[in-house]
Amino acid sequence: MPLPLLTYTPSSQNQRVAGFEIAGDEKPKIYSTDNLLSSTEFDELIEAAYRQLFFYAFTADRERFLESQLRNGQITVRDFIRGLVLSNTFRKSFYELNNNYRFVEQVVQRVLGREVYNEREKIAWSIVVATKGIQGFIDVLLNSEEYLDNFGDSTVPYRRRRVLPSGGGTELPTDIRLPRYDAYYRAKFGFPQIIWQTEVRRFIPQDKKPKAGDPSAFLSMAAGIDPQVNAPQRVSPFNIDIEKSVPYRKLAGIR
Repeated sequence: MPLPLLTYTPSSQNQRVAGFEIAGDEKPKIYSTDNLLSSTEFDELIEAAYRQLFFYAFTADRERFLESQLRNGQITVRDFIRGLVLSNTFRKSFYELNNNYRFVEQVVQRVLGREVYNEREKIAWSIVVATKGIQGFIDVLLNSEEYLDNFGDSTVPYRRRRVLPSGGGTELPTDIRLPRYDAYYRAKFGFPQIIWQTEVRRFIPQDKKPKAGDPSAFLSMAAGIDPQVNAPQRVSPFNIDIEKSVPYRKLAGIR
């Protein structure tokens, strides 16, 4: 018997509030098959789907069969999104390199276009992943009322309302805020490159570098010298025997 979805309370995120922003560069472009599309516009729609889910797809990562079905009208955009999320590329890039909680964050951000509401929602969807598998989790997500109300069958998912109210700027993009690799794998793969960042911060323009014979070029060498000297003796004046310690000379013939 499958477990029911754990209930969670939606929080007042930006995308749940009606917006009245003026169209600009930060407002996402909506790609949909509701309008008549030329071949070039179809290419842009497919690229937008790859960009939303993978951020970037190499030639070997593309699903040519799904693209062909979408162009010929055999599947909808929602079916195309389902195929991409269930592809081997998405599984290897996100599911196999993260735990269930972080995998849920990645999928919710890319498929529903928003952040997870709270830890309880992550736990709820993680239970679905553990009991129904990846395909069951994706099917529940794509058949949810939230997805159908916002994207339907013909619209590519996008980040909903990145612009913050009251001139507060924009929210960070999904790939910057939550990269596909976890901290363990980022350290294992050797990035971020701390050495490269340090070298960039220490960059000195050519005209400001010391010339030959400049004393500043020898500061590091002088600072590296560690002369070995004898420590001064510390003798208390109360322990000094003046008669024995002060040398004197005896004159000849005088005793």
